[in-house]
Amino acid sequence: MKNTFLKTLLCTSATAATLAWSTHAAAQEEVTIGYQQIVGPYVSAIAMKKFDEPLKAAGYTVKWRQFSSAGDISSALASGGIPIGVLGSTGIAAAATRGVNMQLFWILDNIGHSEALVVRKESGISKPEDLKGKRIGVPFVSTSHFHLLVALSKVWKMNPRDVRILNMQPPQIVAAWQRGDIDAAYVWPPALTTLLKDGTVLTDSEEVGKASVPTFDGIVVDKDWAQKNPKFMQAYTKVLAQAYVDYKQNGAKWTGSSPEVKGITQMIGGESKDILEAMKMLVFPTAADMASNTWLGGGAASGAVKALTESAAFLKEQKQIDSVLADYSGFVNASWVEQAAKSK
Repeated sequence: MKNTFLKTLLCTSATAATLAWSTHAAAQEEVTIGYQQIVGPYVSAIAMKKFDEPLKAAGYTVKWRQFSSAGDISSALASGGIPIGVLGSTGIAAAATRGVNMQLFWILDNIGHSEALVVRKESGISKPEDLKGKRIGVPFVSTSHFHLLVALSKVWKMNPRDVRILNMQPPQIVAAWQRGDIDAAYVWPPALTTLLKDGTVLTDSEEVGKASVPTFDGIVVDKDWAQKNPKFMQAYTKVLAQAYVDYKQNGAKWTGSSPEVKGITQMIGGESKDILEAMKMLVFPTAADMASNTWLGGGAASGAVKALTESAAFLKEQKQIDSVLADYSGFVNASWVEQAAKSK
């Protein structure tokens, strides 16, 4: 009887252990995160699998999905296809205005010189007026699109309708450029780097930003999803914060053979030397920087809210959106970077 009881007890225990393991395994929620062809510490951390273990410990596994445009990511966020994605400031302004329930919680980079209007050397374009009647490729509803329109209408006092603006994603721009189908393009690396091999810069987002508002790339999250998944958000932003600190401390030492640079190349394409050059054009704020009023902190007074408001106003002026919201502060959340800045 004792042996029978012991066997029963052991079987029961084994079954319970198996059930417990199965329950634990089932608790690993799969999350799809969208990113774009943008260089920086974020993509490097993805390639180096820095997120895998911390997120697994928090109960999540991640599928990384590359999108070719801001519009595609906005649609995926709106439909619930992804809870987190990368968007430029103009794409965020457009999506927020259209009612996508999301919040900007991380600044990937200050764009500056890394987005530019490049003209073909044989196009005959040497000054803004020469753009009339020319074909310009640009990804619509992107930060490049926003600054192209600003440059044409506000900086150069031209009618955007006097040029042929074509909606193209970066890979399409490169292909069209190589075929000679377009005369100019406003885009970011690695496509920008390719175009510069036989093109010249007419203006860039550092220059245009001084005449309007700076543009940036950021990470947004479905607001309700973030509230229901605080462990994910904490683990995710902690890895991001460390990646940005590591880059600030060691990025100057990166070379084309560095695993971080090779990882970015594997994720988005291009050549290592071009990736390095592209990163030099960007500014990567730390979590502490992002928590300040310059970026996400300060509510309605934050730099991000001001940029979204002005971007939305200009998009409406260009008939890209129907209206401008009275307040964009509800679409910016500094709490996650504040926590990440304090984490060790």
